Amino acid sequence: MGTIVRSLAASRALWLAGSMALWFGLPSMASAQPLEDPHATTELTCSFGMAKGEASQKCQVPFPAGCVVARIPGTTKPWTSVSKGGKTACRFHEKETDWKTRITGICGRCTSAQCSAKFHVRFDCSNR
Repeated sequence: MGTIVRSLAASRALWLAGSMALWFGLPSMASAQPLEDPHATTELTCSFGMAKGEASQKCQVPFPAGCVVARIPGTTKPWTSVSKGGKTACRFHEKETDWKTRITGICGRCTSAQCSAKFHVRFDCSNR
C-alpha cells in the first residue's frame, strides 16, 4: 500500500511540475512556426462594429514596414479573408487598396440589429 501511495504522489508531482512549466511559459520543444521557416507569415487585421441602419464603414489594415502581402500558396492571389457578422456585405476596397502600401476593408449598410467585420491579411516579412 505504501508503494502505491508513493507512486501516486510521484505521479501527481510530475503532473504538477509539467503543468507549472506550461503555465509559466518555460521553453518548449513545440513551436507554431519555427523562426527559421522561410514560409512563416504574420497576420494583421482591422475591425469595426456597426449599428442597424449605419450606411457604411471602413478600416485600414496596418502594413508592416519591410513586408509584402503573402500569396496563397500555389496562386498569385493575396492571402486574405473577411469575417463578418450580421446583414452587411464586406470586401476589400478596390480604389483604396494597392496591396503594396495600403489595404482598406469596407462594408455596406448594416440591415440587422448590429453588424461587425474583421479583415485579415497575411504578410511575408522574411526579407527584413
